[in-house]
Amino acid sequence: MLANNLVPWPIKHHESAMRVSNNNPYSEALFRTVKYCPAWPTNGFASLSAVLEWLLTFERAYNEQHLHSGIQYVTPADRLEAWTKSAWRAAKRYMKARSADTRNADRAGLETGR
Repeated sequence: MLANNLVPWPIKHHESAMRVSNNNPYSEALFRTVKYCPAWPTNGFASLSAVLEWLLTFERAYNEQHLHSGIQYVTPADRLEAWTKSAWRAAKRYMKARSADTRNADRAGLETGR
């Protein structure tokens, strides 16, 4: 049955492939998320372009709309934005402190490496 479904696609079926892929928890979690997505077409996809369109829509929703429990119920996009802002604030604090250290070293007559 699976082999018949793969005929129109450039996909090779391997008999030696594992029946259950349980070697990567991240890919398994993503597979389960996709599998139970309410928008998953129960009758399959009509074409490869339909698959690609659905995956792009899913990716956008998954990264920008879906709240993830593993990152305190925010979206990955929000988490990345917050991390980026936090990193910039930390870098600015570091540069400000470094600048103050250099100014104080100049006043004390210490070597600043310049």
